[in-house]
Amino acid sequence: MKKLVLFSLVALTVSGLASAQEPLQPSDTLPAPKLISLEQALQIAVSENASVKVADMEVERSGYERKGTYASLFPQVDGTANYQRTIKKQVMYMDFDMSSMGGGSGSEGSGSSGESSGSGAMTSGGGIEVGRWNTWSAGVSASMPLVNAQLWESIRVSGQSVELAVEKARSSRLETVNQVKQAYFSCLLAKEAFKVYKSVYENALENLEQTQRKYNAQRASDLDLARAKTTLANAIPNVYDAESSVVLSLWQLKAVMGVSLDENIDVSGSLADYADTMLYDIKASEDLSLDNNSTMRQLSIQAEQLASTVKMQQYAYLPTLALSFSYSMNAMTNDFNFSEYKWSPYSMVGLSLQIPIFSGGKRYNAVRSAKVQSAELTVQRENTERQLRISIRQYLNQMETAMKSYSSAQSALESATKAYDIAQRSYNVGRSTLTDLNDAQLALTQASLTLSQAVYNFVTAKANLEGTLGADFIDEDGKVQLNKTYNNE
Repeated sequence: MKKLVLFSLVALTVSGLASAQEPLQPSDTLPAPKLISLEQALQIAVSENASVKVADMEVERSGYERKGTYASLFPQVDGTANYQRTIKKQVMYMDFDMSSMGGGSGSEGSGSSGESSGSGAMTSGGGIEVGRWNTWSAGVSASMPLVNAQLWESIRVSGQSVELAVEKARSSRLETVNQVKQAYFSCLLAKEAFKVYKSVYENALENLEQTQRKYNAQRASDLDLARAKTTLANAIPNVYDAESSVVLSLWQLKAVMGVSLDENIDVSGSLADYADTMLYDIKASEDLSLDNNSTMRQLSIQAEQLASTVKMQQYAYLPTLALSFSYSMNAMTNDFNFSEYKWSPYSMVGLSLQIPIFSGGKRYNAVRSAKVQSAELTVQRENTERQLRISIRQYLNQMETAMKSYSSAQSALESATKAYDIAQRSYNVGRSTLTDLNDAQLALTQASLTLSQAVYNFVTAKANLEGTLGADFIDEDGKVQLNKTYNNE
């Protein structure tokens, strides 16, 4: 009864093998993907990645801010225009008799409309209304600092802000390069795994056909046939999973490159292409320096910026001298007959000296705050350098371990390949069982995957090391150059 159930399950499995094989073969209706190299992927990423674009915009923004700070050194010119309507005129009282001067009666300046034909009208209380109902003015004013140490130091701080933004943009580019490398190598690893599992599937299919022929010739048992069918059925999900990993890794690569997920691309080459340089890369990493590390550079720039900030706050105690100039035209009337307006010019030029005396401790606390920030940054810089040193050792250790694993996997792969060939020939002539052949296949599969994983571990650790050391592969023209050394010399 158990055999009957087993044979039924195997039959169902085998009946679906034809349909199951179709996804393993490339479709003829789909266009061939565009193969891109690692260098091409990096070139696309540094121009299309969103993080890189935002960082470049930040550099542009800080540049405009610096120009705005420089503009404070030039004359600031403003044009003005003003109109005022008097609601109630000012009344002035004199200590002498206005009648002797020919002043009129108070009723002369108090019409029903509240307006008089001129100024100086007497009120009922003996006062004099002065001014006009309408006041017009227009002019231009200008000012320019002559002595302002704090302003000059702020220009230095703004320049350091631009330098910091440039380094942050470089850091973003380095991070993007590392992400593209990781994604690219993941694609190669996924393709290698797919290749291995597809080979396992093809071997299982060939063994099933061989076993079927033996079974028809009564040289194989029912159990052998069932095992061959089961091995084939078990190989199919691995192929599907590997194929899905290839698709997902390509999506991840497209995402970090900044291109559409619908873009039909594929990675070129294989992990084996990078295996030949492993020993050279280990030797190239002997002379390491953090001079080009982006995080350390940013901290150095921030330290300089804080030092300038301390000076800028201290300069707030110093006097400032500014030059000012103004020119205006004024008219005062009681009506809106513009053709009869009499405009009087007024101009002024002067110097303004401002001496700080007391600010309630504002300047003092600003200086102390900047000094504390500088001390905090010093501690942060030391701790960051320590952590980076640990990371460098970790990546180097990973590279060395991966190279040892690769060497061991090479020997294992050679032995596993030879063992599988022997098991295959022995099975074909009936000297070994299908179980022996499956065991040899499993060992070969594991050795192949281990070899690819070792190369992957090496190149990803190398990429992390290059990112930590700040190896910039982008030249002045924006082109990718992958033949640069670790210390970027």
